[in-house]
Amino acid sequence: MSSASLHTSHGHGAAAGADAHAHGHHDAGATTTLGFWIYLMSDCLIFCVLFATFGVLAANTAGGPTGRELFELPFVLGETMLLLLSSFTFGLASLSMRPGNEGVVQRWLWITFALGAAFVSMEIYEFSALLHEGAGPGRSAFLSAFFTLVGTHGLHVTCGLLWLVVMIHQIGRFGFDPVVRRRLQCLSLFWHFLDLVWICVFTFVYLREFV
Repeated sequence: MSSASLHTSHGHGAAAGADAHAHGHHDAGATTTLGFWIYLMSDCLIFCVLFATFGVLAANTAGGPTGRELFELPFVLGETMLLLLSSFTFGLASLSMRPGNEGVVQRWLWITFALGAAFVSMEIYEFSALLHEGAGPGRSAFLSAFFTLVGTHGLHVTCGLLWLVVMIHQIGRFGFDPVVRRRLQCLSLFWHFLDLVWICVFTFVYLREFV
């Protein structure tokens, strides 16, 4: 076999190997995205169960305070605006995700982190105030369902904050490689999902008490 034939054969083999490698990466990315969507659907079911439980127990105050007596609507509205604004800043980070734009994306993600951390801080303050007033989860079935639902959402936001810090570090270290892009997209889905859940919490837990 001539050297030209050997060179051609080697070239075709290398190209086929590169195509297979790229296809493997594509399959892994598609599998990760599908798996994350399945996780979000399972998380959605968990919140559906918590909302249904709250709906059943909302009237069972056991002679204790009602939500209208406990909740401060302007305070909760402030929480809501913080979380919605954090979703907006995350969207700006996603729109800025271009090679060489790592610093801009990191700044938007830090702003998102600050807004989310402020939200969690307000939620902790609200819980501590309720406990100080003797309106803890053991006071009534209504309060037990309230603390479980709102606390579960707050725990998810806290996990999202930790994930944000990890992604900010990875952007600085690896740039916008395919893995980092995919992880940011998954985090974006997670963050916006938590915003939607909170809108439901604000409407069906807090706002209903004042309608």
